[in-house]
Amino acid sequence: MNERQLRILRELGELGSVTAVAEALLMTPSAISQQLRLLQRSSPVPLTERDGRRLVLTDAGEALAGAAIEVETALARARHTIDEFVDQPDAGVSVAAFHSAAAAFFPLLLRGPDGPGRLRLSLADEDVAQDQFPRLTRDYDLVLAHHLGRTPPWPPTVAATTLLHEPLDVALPADHPLAARRRLTPREVADQPWITVHDGFPLMATIDAIATAANRRIDIAHRINEFTVAAEVVAAGGGLALMPRWTTRPHPALVLRPLSGVHARRHIDVLHRPERTARRAVRTALAELRSAAATIRGRDGGAGSGPPAGPAGEA
Repeated sequence: MNERQLRILRELGELGSVTAVAEALLMTPSAISQQLRLLQRSSPVPLTERDGRRLVLTDAGEALAGAAIEVETALARARHTIDEFVDQPDAGVSVAAFHSAAAAFFPLLLRGPDGPGRLRLSLADEDVAQDQFPRLTRDYDLVLAHHLGRTPPWPPTVAATTLLHEPLDVALPADHPLAARRRLTPREVADQPWITVHDGFPLMATIDAIATAANRRIDIAHRINEFTVAAEVVAAGGGLALMPRWTTRPHPALVLRPLSGVHARRHIDVLHRPERTARRAVRTALAELRSAAATIRGRDGGAGSGPPAGPAGEA
């Protein structure tokens, strides 16, 4: 028993013939008859009977046709509720982001347009390894994730929109001898002690590229998955570190210098399950994330200013 079969039974009671029902529902008479036979199988008593050449409803059929009206009414109400939910401009939207993206994007989202239709956001920080980000789309409408250009693409089960192609610069103390240079090469930085993230995070691929380009092993002095902490360790003379140019806050004792000779850039993407964008509120949040990305990118004053402070594990 399904909605279509109940609709046919109801129409048969009102129109009085299989042919008339077929014309009304844009179906063939044989298809109508087949659906009625399937409906009859689910009933312990006859629903229709012959009255001469006409097929009419029995008392049980009349009762079920009446119930069909209630079913159609309830389903129509449910569809209307879903339509309202999908089109509701101020419905809740959940957004997760790795730490430095959260620090950069969340305030801009919260300061978004006021007035009717303003988004109701639920924000969460999620600092995970790159291959774990797609799984977060089960729990959140939108997930800000990061990866390096040469790492594997996101799986086809999620939709991805790139918000930023963010440079990764070398952070060093302002009084460091290399701070006077406008750009740095792998050979110049490879013989320095380094502060890196833990294994499994994309930024390590750039560290490996520096070692390959300089043809020497990098001295990893410290493993710190937090840009704010790494910045303090760099400032205290603990070594050099790679830091994103735009999504972390400047540190007064540090400078950033671009790196030549290796791919030193990360993508910041927003991931979501394709069906989530059926909701108007999610589409609005995506548009606001793109606007926030343009604002963040527009802050770039060029490498050489103070470095970021915010989580490093996500680089």
